[in-house]
Amino acid sequence: MNKNKQPIGIFDSGIGGLTILKELVKELPNEDFVYFGDNKNAPYGPRSADEILNFSKKIMDFLMSKNSKAVVVACNTATAAAINELRANYQIPIIGIEPAVKPACLFTKTNNIGVIATEGTFKGQHFISAIEKYKNYVKIFSQVGKELVEFAEKGIFSGQEVEKVIQSYFEEFAKYNVDYVVLGCTHFAFFYKVFFKISNGKFAIIDSAEPVSRRTKDILMINNIKEIEPSNQKLSFYTSGNTDFFRKILIDFLEIEVGEIGEIEN
Repeated sequence: MNKNKQPIGIFDSGIGGLTILKELVKELPNEDFVYFGDNKNAPYGPRSADEILNFSKKIMDFLMSKNSKAVVVACNTATAAAINELRANYQIPIIGIEPAVKPACLFTKTNNIGVIATEGTFKGQHFISAIEKYKNYVKIFSQVGKELVEFAEKGIFSGQEVEKVIQSYFEEFAKYNVDYVVLGCTHFAFFYKVFFKISNGKFAIIDSAEPVSRRTKDILMINNIKEIEPSNQKLSFYTSGNTDFFRKILIDFLEIEVGEIGEIEN
């Protein structure tokens, strides 16, 4: 089989990685994708690093069985807990994701930025290294967004409860003159409208979707496995959770026709 024509694997603890997939589909229109959402075990944030690594390895084995030529770990928490181990054990390019702390630190005018992410992401070496790198110039204030992940995995993307949670984050950031807010979990892009409504222009809001899609394109070219021939893009979806819920999110968010969704144990 021509390696260039093999699909790109992508996985997340649940539906959050679909926000990354949406950018990848636009950036790489000739590529096929296999997506796995580990909805049964979401959220990953409160789980131990060993648990997340175990889940990630099982998912990697599944994506390898689908002949993935590269894999995007579209989950900040899984990247923090498992990316190094995965790269050491699987002989294909593996692209991780991390909060967009660097651009926020470069763009901030007040030298104060806020980051909303999961516990697992904040404990990860990538985030710790970022704080260390910029600590002499920028103050980074963090908020654990566990409630938003739980809302997303229930398909709740708006309403008073969602607004109340986001309002509490922004009120805390406002105390420290924050001007940039980094969305450090892929699930949070589902709440963009609420974030912008509550922010009302007081904060610039950024995430990692576009940088990850560009990085993936770069990695494919560096490894000479990018598909350049036009083709009918094929998207395959699998979940360890409820397929009906997953299908609804796919149709509402990606706005595509969805065929059969595989249900896989993890």
